[in-house]
Amino acid sequence: MNMQEHFSVDSAWTSQVSAQDNATYFGIWLTRTCTQLATARAAVLLAKQAEPNAFVQVAVWPDTKTDMAYLKPACEQISAQPSPMTVLIAAPDRNAEMRSIILGHPVAVDEVLHWIVAVDLGVVDPATATRAAELVHTACGWLIERYRHAQQRDQQAVLERLGLVMEAVTMIGEDRAFYAAAMNIVNELARRFQCDRVSLGLERHNFIEVAAISNKATFDKRTDEIRLIADAMDEALDQAYPVIHPQGGEEMTPVPSHAALMQRTGAVSLCSIPLSVRGRPIGVVTLERHRGDPFQAHATEMFLALGDVLGALVELKREADRGAMRRLWDSVRDFGAALFGPQHVGVKFVSGLAVLLLLFLSLANGDYRVAAKTVVEGAVQRAIVVPFDGFVAESAVRAGDVVKKGQALCRLDDKDLLLERAKWEAEAAQLLPKAREAFASHDAALGNVLRAQIEQAQIQLRLTNERLGRTAIAAPFDGVVVSGDLSQLLGSPVEKGKVLFELAPLDAYRVILKVDERDVAAMRLGQHGELAVSGIPDSRLPFTVKQITPVSTAEDGQNFFRIEAQMDGAAEPLRPGMQGVGKVEIGERKLIWIWTHKLIDWLQLALWNWLP
Repeated sequence: MNMQEHFSVDSAWTSQVSAQDNATYFGIWLTRTCTQLATARAAVLLAKQAEPNAFVQVAVWPDTKTDMAYLKPACEQISAQPSPMTVLIAAPDRNAEMRSIILGHPVAVDEVLHWIVAVDLGVVDPATATRAAELVHTACGWLIERYRHAQQRDQQAVLERLGLVMEAVTMIGEDRAFYAAAMNIVNELARRFQCDRVSLGLERHNFIEVAAISNKATFDKRTDEIRLIADAMDEALDQAYPVIHPQGGEEMTPVPSHAALMQRTGAVSLCSIPLSVRGRPIGVVTLERHRGDPFQAHATEMFLALGDVLGALVELKREADRGAMRRLWDSVRDFGAALFGPQHVGVKFVSGLAVLLLLFLSLANGDYRVAAKTVVEGAVQRAIVVPFDGFVAESAVRAGDVVKKGQALCRLDDKDLLLERAKWEAEAAQLLPKAREAFASHDAALGNVLRAQIEQAQIQLRLTNERLGRTAIAAPFDGVVVSGDLSQLLGSPVEKGKVLFELAPLDAYRVILKVDERDVAAMRLGQHGELAVSGIPDSRLPFTVKQITPVSTAEDGQNFFRIEAQMDGAAEPLRPGMQGVGKVEIGERKLIWIWTHKLIDWLQLALWNWLP
């Protein structure tokens, strides 16, 4: 039987130490391995740490007093240049001038170096060293197997915690009401962990109040047993960590309330799991087993995960089940606790600034001004209309052009008028000789008729000349063309009375303010204000209120009053039609009133509307 087969058959000891901790396991493994090597004199086992290329000594053979410094070069060579092959290093022997063999073996899992084994084989021939390397390689298989078993165990624990979390989400999400969800929780936990009773308690004013008990629709919270359960929950809430009692040894922290509950109920094991949301405790779940196996301490991680998930879901259900008044009260209470409690410095700082700001606004005065949409109009706005039916012949200006008094704006076609003037001139010329002849022959009746016809022709001639004089339409004063553009209507017919242009003077404007009906009560004649228009937003132009129209106009769902104001001083940059914002100075008011009076007025009106 070769050494590898001997080691494999004789290695049943690993099943006996598989449950031991790593330090014990590594020591037994190194001892057992070295005893199979007849010439081995010393050995060391190094384990990889979290830091890169960092290894720590975890086992030494034959004892910890042995100086292992001479094995360091072999370990460094393997860690510096990882290799799956065993390294044999010849070194000066400690007790002779001969050279001994140091065996260095790397142990890798998934191409990652986890352990390094260094064994002093003494002075041996190459064949013995090779067999020793094969035996160490076979023995290292147990390290790899233990590592993979630990990985599987960890993965199984993660999957178990994940499954438990999914079950918790499912059993809470099935019911909308909080009480039904709480009963689902405790009943499912009792089934899942083989418990005789599971209780759910919620934190209220730093104390626990039992809210649900498995398999019990109702219970009396004043009984001694329920009080003991609540005390045990308070105990777990204070520790903010799952409490398992008994723990199978001396407990780190005494839990007298759990002991008292166990003595009262005759339970063999208790487990209390705090529920928290963002680090804030909201309740506790207490599990009781009156028979069977006790809760194991290694399940603490699973209980922690369960507490975090259940805490968030329970709080979500409880908040959804609260009424509006309860939510308001809880919000006020939480804010009060943050404001007057020992923590939340930011809340206190912001609240202090808010109080100081409110005090300042209540005492300080400011200028109250009413703001309104504003449009600029000319003080006099003249409409240029068609004097008679005709056709547009020429157009000299358009909207926005500045014109002088007497400047031609447009010209109407005069061809028909010229023909009409020629007609009446010819007719008058024909009637005049006939009239003279009638009077010469003493025919008074015919002479009077002809004279009347002559006067009619002369009147029509004067009317035609008058129309010809008005075919050229000129500006009546210096100003700007507010509206009108005939450039696209050349040759088109126009009717008498149609507006061709609108003119406004350049030196006289009026400001029209559209004041909201809620602010019109503060408006008075003679009040002063400032205007900022979109065309020149950096300038503030003063004006004075001259007229308040007592009739409102509906626009965009609101009622406005038309307030007319006159510009104070020069207004050269303004043009009719400009829009902007005007602010009328009312007087001094408290700053808090300036910023809140509209809201207060709306609340007063709404309250009056709601009251019977």
